[in-house]
Amino acid sequence: MSLRELYIKGIKIDPNIFTFRFGCRCNGECCHYGVYTDLKEYEHILEIKDKIIPLMDESQSKNLSDWFEPAEEDDDFESGVAVGTEIINNKCAFLDKNGLCVLQRLALLEGEHKWKHKPIYCVLFPLTIYQNTLTIDDEHIDRLSYCNKYPVSDTSIFEACKEELEFFFGKEGFDELLNYQQEVLSQVHNGVLNNGNKK
Repeated sequence: MSLRELYIKGIKIDPNIFTFRFGCRCNGECCHYGVYTDLKEYEHILEIKDKIIPLMDESQSKNLSDWFEPAEEDDDFESGVAVGTEIINNKCAFLDKNGLCVLQRLALLEGEHKWKHKPIYCVLFPLTIYQNTLTIDDEHIDRLSYCNKYPVSDTSIFEACKEELEFFFGKEGFDELLNYQQEVLSQVHNGVLNNGNKK
């Protein structure tokens, strides 16, 4: 029996996320390249600029015009428009000298959820949404020095990102993912699907 396709909130789920082995000795290197934000996220960040700027250090620019690249059309974003963050001193404009995201620091200082102000593509990495599919961000993983260079033999990328996925899809959507995981792993066990990393 072939594996059914699953869509949650209109997004297709790549079954490889349940078998791709993943481990990371994270040093924040993934943040050195910046990130694409949805237009709505970009506008939100600008709205809270007066809270962000005091948290920035000397390695960052407090000039708003330095924070973002020009907007571009991209159907993988809810608004249809993506706005990339600029790279300043070889890191994302919002990453401080200690490797901490000022957007996340602000949320914690406010007593809010740590990802309240953070672009969703930051939250999801090492997963991404590409052509309306939740999948593995192979391209970005491959160019990093630490990310997944020491994969954990019994941990899938899904297992490593459960908190992020529940935040993104909500409890109901995450429960659908858990059920789909069992379907996928059952077919892997029965030899219908391949097991292991895509590389």
